Amino acid sequence: MKIFIAQPMSNKSYEQIKFERMQLVRKLENEGHEVLETVFNDFEPEKPPIFYMAKSIDLLVEADRVIFMNGWENAKGCRIEMQISKDYGKEILILKEERKAC
Repeated sequence: MKIFIAQPMSNKSYEQIKFERMQLVRKLENEGHEVLETVFNDFEPEKPPIFYMAKSIDLLVEADRVIFMNGWENAKGCRIEMQISKDYGKEILILKEERKAC
C-alpha cells in the first residue's frame, strides 16, 4: 500500500520535520508499506508555499491511504489535503497524540 503522510510543517526546521515523521515511516515500512516522500529536499524559501502544495497534491494522487499526523487541523496545507482525500475517496487515518500518565 502506498501511504501519504500529511504533516504540519509551518515554523519547523527541515530537521524537526524529518525527525517527527521518522518513527512513523519506519513503522509503516516495517509493515510492508511504501511511504511517499513528502518532505522535499529541494526546498527553496523564496518559492511560495502553494508551489510545494502543488507538489504534494501531485503525490497524493498516487496514495492508497493518507495518514494525518497530530496537529493537522491547524495546518492550511493539511486541511487542503484532507478535503482532497475526502473528495477523491482516499482511505484516511488520523493519528492522535498519545498522552502519557504522570
